[in-house]
Amino acid sequence: MEQNFSVLILGSDFNAYYMARCYHELYNKKVDVISKKAIGVVSYSTIVNFKEVLGFEEPETFVKTLNSYAQEKNEDKIILIGTSDELVRLIIENKEKLNKKFVHNYPSLEILNTILVKDTFYQAVEGTELDIPKTYIYKCGESQKLDEEKIENLKYPIIVKPGNNIEYHNHKFEGMYKVFKVFSRNELNEVIQKIENSGYKSNLVIQEFIPGDDCALFDSVFYCSKNKKVQLITFAQIGLQERNPGGIGNCTFLVNGFDEHGFNEKVVEPLKAFMERIGYQGFAEFDLKYDSRDKKYKVLEINPRQARCSYYLTAGGHNLVKYLVDDLIYEKEKECTFMKEKVALSFVPKTVIKKYVTSLPLKNEGLKLAKIGKMVNPLKYKKDKSIKRRLYLIAKDFNYIRKYKTLSW
Repeated sequence: MEQNFSVLILGSDFNAYYMARCYHELYNKKVDVISKKAIGVVSYSTIVNFKEVLGFEEPETFVKTLNSYAQEKNEDKIILIGTSDELVRLIIENKEKLNKKFVHNYPSLEILNTILVKDTFYQAVEGTELDIPKTYIYKCGESQKLDEEKIENLKYPIIVKPGNNIEYHNHKFEGMYKVFKVFSRNELNEVIQKIENSGYKSNLVIQEFIPGDDCALFDSVFYCSKNKKVQLITFAQIGLQERNPGGIGNCTFLVNGFDEHGFNEKVVEPLKAFMERIGYQGFAEFDLKYDSRDKKYKVLEINPRQARCSYYLTAGGHNLVKYLVDDLIYEKEKECTFMKEKVALSFVPKTVIKKYVTSLPLKNEGLKLAKIGKMVNPLKYKKDKSIKRRLYLIAKDFNYIRKYKTLSW
């Protein structure tokens, strides 16, 4: 039976664009997108109806904008898709205030606060099914002293990152990185002071650095139904991350269904057990790193949404929007699928892959897939006819070549 529904995407970044692409591939129609600000990947696109709303991520404006939108629509249901941590939080925190037409699949606020706030995440998962790096939580703004014993136990270099990303990004400062890698006690003190001086008052995660470059990183995406059952799992080896300070941690090249250490289904079993045990709903992305010292995949964080590189699910035959439609509109029960299809995803030109991916097996696998048409750039969609957007993407390719040449992590 045909259902009267539509889809509304919130945001304007890479994530928002490829979710719009997923919708267009499914229905060959434009999709509505609302955001506080337009950027080139979405604003120049011919596959979206874009609306810019000043102050959209302020709760009062957010609720008012969405409820006005719902009143203007004739559909019985509107699937709401958030594409950033801030937008997912706004949906969850304001769900009772939103028009009843809106349907979405996100976890409870309690689960969100456990997963999204990294310091609570590491404390909550310690001793569970998940392997995590050695971690020390430091509270900012209280003039406390670092625990010397715990710091020495981590050994340099060590990683420093905010426990609360949303608060952190509300306190911009010069030399701001998404993740800091420090090599001495003096450098650690400088980083902490810089962050505290910005006004950030939440915790910092101080963590052991697991040996290895970008090729030691892995991506695993889950879709859990509204009935809290895992329906889809992926596992991909990452080859490159962004090089600009604010983008470290964002993947630019990966291959699904490949692992140079041996592709083994059992690696996702503890992740699946964890998701079903906590009663998770919706998309989630595990960031992992392979630790050659004990041959374990350590969980670095879990994002409570599809990630900006998750389009590879659609490229592998599992359209992300279709999973939401089948679940929220048609209430289809699906057996759990482990997506083993080999597919490469890349935001960067092949010249960057050839020059900067350090793992020869991974590089060769990605280039082989490119030759047979199984490498995809989520931003390059033939049915998006905007000339201005194509020029924007050409400039973006040249910028990637420059960034990888001049910036390092």
